[in-house]
Amino acid sequence: MLKFFMMMIFMIPLCFKKNMFWLVQMIIMLMFFMFMNLSLNMNFSNLSYMLGCDMISYGLILLSVWISFLMIMASESLLKTSFYSSFFLFNILVLMIMLYLTFSVMNLFMFYLFFEGSLIPTLMLIIGWGYQPERIQAGMYLLFYTLFVSLPLLLGIFYIYGKLNYMTIYFMKFFDFDMFLLYMSMIMAFLVKMPMYFVHLWLPKAHVEAPISGSMILAAIMLKLGGYGLLRVLIILQKINLKMGFIWIIISLIGGFYISLKCFCQVDMKSLIAYSSVAHMSIIIGGIMTMNYWGFLGSYILMIGHGLCSSGMFCLSNIMYERMNSRSLFLNSGLMNFMPSMSLWWFLFLSSNMAAPPSLNLMGEISLINSLISWSWLSMLMLMLISFFSAGYSLYLYSITQHGKFNLGVYSFYNGVSREYLMLMFHWFPLNIMILKLDFMIWF
Repeated sequence: MLKFFMMMIFMIPLCFKKNMFWLVQMIIMLMFFMFMNLSLNMNFSNLSYMLGCDMISYGLILLSVWISFLMIMASESLLKTSFYSSFFLFNILVLMIMLYLTFSVMNLFMFYLFFEGSLIPTLMLIIGWGYQPERIQAGMYLLFYTLFVSLPLLLGIFYIYGKLNYMTIYFMKFFDFDMFLLYMSMIMAFLVKMPMYFVHLWLPKAHVEAPISGSMILAAIMLKLGGYGLLRVLIILQKINLKMGFIWIIISLIGGFYISLKCFCQVDMKSLIAYSSVAHMSIIIGGIMTMNYWGFLGSYILMIGHGLCSSGMFCLSNIMYERMNSRSLFLNSGLMNFMPSMSLWWFLFLSSNMAAPPSLNLMGEISLINSLISWSWLSMLMLMLISFFSAGYSLYLYSITQHGKFNLGVYSFYNGVSREYLMLMFHWFPLNIMILKLDFMIWF
């Protein structure tokens, strides 16, 4: 594990040399394939002094590296306009290092440190490369929502250390803390990060103001940090979670339905995709909180699937934004006339977003529905509505952007370039081919 960390550290000087933009991207891709070759057994493996890797972290580290590679691919406009592209590369590398360490450290305090540390490069991306002046406000929302609940998490971690005298996550499975305050302090930081309904307001703001790379990393990885934290921390809070878990499940299911309705009110493409992320995350929270095998498994599969799907949809909306200089649904209509090939990609991604086969999202949602209905058959009602409206807003976004009369203000337009199609392919292919390798996603 340490060798990959060193590889990322030694890539940093490359960022500041001339004409190294694509080389850095290729090295990240090389690292992805090197990391893929790790032999895994079902426990923590590839151990070094502080780092280790099990099935959950393995998939999420792979996703982080892959999305970092695609972020550089999507941000060619920074290279064209020479808009601090070296510092941008440096920022992405620092973010990738933070995420790599978050998913692989075995010490609870170190996990907290890198979990919060990954916030800083994301903030730099939003404030430094965002589009509108409101990005400062979006950055503040992101910062304060996350930091407000992260201090209790730190105190909770110190309390656990005081009780156990060690902080290795893997050994904590022998303990079970039945304390309400500890439970709240440990869990709220992850629920805000996911984000759960009621504390989700920072996400649409951050997405709308972020540049494409910021949106991709936010959708694909930052939301998954919360899920990963929950999967790790609930091991030591089982007893109390069995008593309290129903609260989060109810909030998530009702909130997911409400957010699905809210998607129909959006007039900004990015905003609609961001709200759909909140709806998907609410099902994941529900699945994790049921604390059964299907729920844990489904949440993991849907986290990987949603990471690829959501990131791909943000790429599509950015491709339109670069052409039309607007993300408004009123101006981006009738695009099938201009970019018929891109319409196919819109269709493929939106069908994955509504969990149509053969995407990973389908398998994840089936597992989560299984888990939630086994927990209580009453949840079936909300799950039906969420699934139905999820298809509804996906179709709404597709039909309003691709069909209808096109905007007469469009005076110059060009079709997609090969880099964009390749980038979309790199999102879509793993999303739909990994359903053949589901045995790899079944752990414990």
